[in-house]
Amino acid sequence: MAYSKVSNKTQDKDVKYLSKDYNSFKDQLMDFAEVYFPNNFNDFSEGNPGMMFMEMAAYVGDILSYYTDTQLQESFLLLAKEKENLFNLAYAMGYKPKVIDASSVDLELFQLIPSTGASGDYQPDFNYCLQIDPNSTFNSTEGSTFYINNEVDFKISSSFNPTELSIYQYDSSNNPEYYLLKKKTRAISGQTKEQTFTCGAAEAFKTLTLFDTNILSIESIKDTDGNEYYEVPYLAQDIIFQEEENVGTNDPELLGFNGETPYLLKIIKSSRRFVSRFKANNQLEIQFGAGNSDKADEQIIPNPDNIGLGIKDGRSKLDTAYDPSNFLMTKAYGQVPSNTTLTVKYLVGGGITSNVNANTITEIDTLLISNNPNLNGSLLNFVKTSVAVNNPEAAKGGGDGDSIEEIRENTMAQFATQQRTVTKEDYIIRTMSMPSKFGRVAKAYIVQDDQISPLSNEFNRIRNPLALNLYTLGYDNNKKLTNLNTATKTNLQTYLEQYRMLTDAVNIKNAFVINFALDFEITVFKNYNNNEIILNCVSELQDYFNVDKWQINQPIIKSEVENLLSSVVGVQSVEKLTFTNKSGTALGYSQYKYDFEGATRRGVIYPALDPSIFEIKNLNTDIKGRVTTY
Repeated sequence: MAYSKVSNKTQDKDVKYLSKDYNSFKDQLMDFAEVYFPNNFNDFSEGNPGMMFMEMAAYVGDILSYYTDTQLQESFLLLAKEKENLFNLAYAMGYKPKVIDASSVDLELFQLIPSTGASGDYQPDFNYCLQIDPNSTFNSTEGSTFYINNEVDFKISSSFNPTELSIYQYDSSNNPEYYLLKKKTRAISGQTKEQTFTCGAAEAFKTLTLFDTNILSIESIKDTDGNEYYEVPYLAQDIIFQEEENVGTNDPELLGFNGETPYLLKIIKSSRRFVSRFKANNQLEIQFGAGNSDKADEQIIPNPDNIGLGIKDGRSKLDTAYDPSNFLMTKAYGQVPSNTTLTVKYLVGGGITSNVNANTITEIDTLLISNNPNLNGSLLNFVKTSVAVNNPEAAKGGGDGDSIEEIRENTMAQFATQQRTVTKEDYIIRTMSMPSKFGRVAKAYIVQDDQISPLSNEFNRIRNPLALNLYTLGYDNNKKLTNLNTATKTNLQTYLEQYRMLTDAVNIKNAFVINFALDFEITVFKNYNNNEIILNCVSELQDYFNVDKWQINQPIIKSEVENLLSSVVGVQSVEKLTFTNKSGTALGYSQYKYDFEGATRRGVIYPALDPSIFEIKNLNTDIKGRVTTY
C-alpha cells in the first residue's frame, strides 16, 4: 500500500519567543489555549484546575529563563557578580586577584658600633656593622607582625639607602666610645608559616590546597631532595628570574658596583614550577605541571626525520615510542612532584588590623643576622643586643583584598598589558618597575634607533630600524643625575629581555644631562622685607626644579616660572629670568655645553635633539635672585 506524505503546515502553530517572566509566560499560555483549543479549554477562571497547570508551567519557564540569563551574564567579565565566576574569568585573562592586602610601613632600625683608633683620631669601627637578612620579623604592641623582604646592611650607605651616623656615648676621657647607626627599610605585615604534603605516584597537574585563608604569597616550595619549585604566571613559562648577591664569585667585573647594585639578575630555566590561584573561599590552590618522565623532552618527542628509518621491507609501522600519549609525559608544562614530601613556606597576615599606629612596632620577633665571625665575641654580642626598631609613621594599606569591582577593573587593565612591551609607555613602565635591589633607574626615555648623536661620535654607526634606544639615568649618592653603572645596565638588559618583542633589539644608553643656573630679578610691594621675599622665591624655584619632577626631553616653559614667582606673596612683578649653562666635570657639572638662548622659541626652552634632561645641580647656589627698585 502506498502512503502519501501528509503536510504538517496545517498543524503549525504560532509560538512566540518573547516571554521572559512569569506573567508573560502565563498570558502567552492563555492566548495559545484560546486560539488553538477554543472548544477544549475556554474557562480561564482561577478556580479552573487547568489554570493551575498553566501557572505551574509559567513558574517553571520563569525559573529556567532566570537561570539561563544569569549563566550567560556570569560568563562576561563586565556583568558577572558571583565571586567564584569573577575569579575564574580573572585567571583566564591573566590577573591574580588578591584576597587580602598587607599593610606596609617604613621602619627605623638602630644599632651601636664601637669606636676604633687612637686618642684624637677615633673612628667608627664599621667591621661591627650588622647585616640583617630578609624575613626578619618585628612585632607591634597592637598585635600585628611585620617582616622585611630586603637585606639591611648598615655598612652600605648611598642616596637610596643612607646610613645615618651619630655619636652615642663618650668615655671618661670624652672620646667617642660608641656610635649610633640608623637605617630605614620597608616592612610588610605578615609572618611565615609552613605546611607539608606527601606526594605519591606521579599525578598530572597535581593540585594542593593550603589550610590558611589569609595568605599573602608563597615563599618557597622544596622537596625532600632539596629541589626547589618556582612560581610562574602560567605553567608553559620555563624562564624564571633569580637574584644573586653581587659578590666576586658571581661576576668579578661587576663587583665594584655592589654598593649601588647589591644584587645581579639572572635568568634560569627550570622544569620544577607551579602556579597558584585563590579560590572564592579565600583558600590558595597550588598546581604543578604534568611531566612525569625521567627522560629529557627531546628523547620523548619523536623526530619526524627518523620516522621509518630502520624498518624492514618498507613497512610503515611505527615504534611504540611514537605513541601520542607520550607527549603528556614531557616537562613542557613543568614537572610534577612524585614519591616525595613537599614543604611549602608561605606568608600570612595583612588585613585591616595590620594598619597599626605610629611608634608601636618596637619589639624584635626574629632577627636574622649575617656578619664577620672573626670579631670579638663579647663585643659582637653587645652589638647584636643593641638592635632596636621603631615606626615613626603609621602602617597603611592593609585591607580585605580586591572587591568585586576591583577584580573587574584590575583584570581588564592586566589583560591590556599582557606582560609585554610594545608601546613607548610599556617600555618605560617596565624599566621603572625593575626592583631597586637590581639597581635604581631614575629616568627613562625610549625612541627608535634613528638618531645619531654628534656628542657620542657615532657618525659611522649603521642605524637599525628594528632597534630601540633606551636612554636612562640614575642618581648618585647626593641624588644628582648620573649614568647607570654597568651592573645596573646588565640587570636591566636581562630584565627587559623577557618582555620585549622578538623583533625588537634594545640598546641601553645614557641620556644627556644639561646643567644650568637661574638668575631672576623681581620688584616687591612696599612694606615687605626684600630678603624674605627672595628666600621665598628661591624656595619655590627649588621645589619646581626638584629633579624628581623632571623627565627626559621635558622643556622649560618660562611663563610657568614667571607665574610661579608672581604668585609669591609680596612679589609685584618679574623683571628678568636668565638661564645660563653650567658645564665642566672639574666643577661637578655635566660635560655638555648648551646654548640656552639659541634653544629658546616663543618663551619655551627646548632640550637637545638627543634625549636630554635639564637639571640644576646645586639648588642652594645655582638659583640667585635680587630685588630691583625704580
